[in-house]
Amino acid sequence: MKTIIVIGIVIVLTVLLLSVLTINKGYSYKHTVDPIDPLPEEDEKKDI
Repeated sequence: MKTIIVIGIVIVLTVLLLSVLTINKGYSYKHTVDPIDPLPEEDEKKDI
């Protein structure tokens, strides 16, 4: 009975550790935004 409890605790702690590591990696990811390309309609207006 004790071995089942110990194995359960080890599994729970492993899942908790992996969850915390995944969350920390997600928060440390640097999000970037691509620059907006100029609208092609504005280029046509300048040519006229």
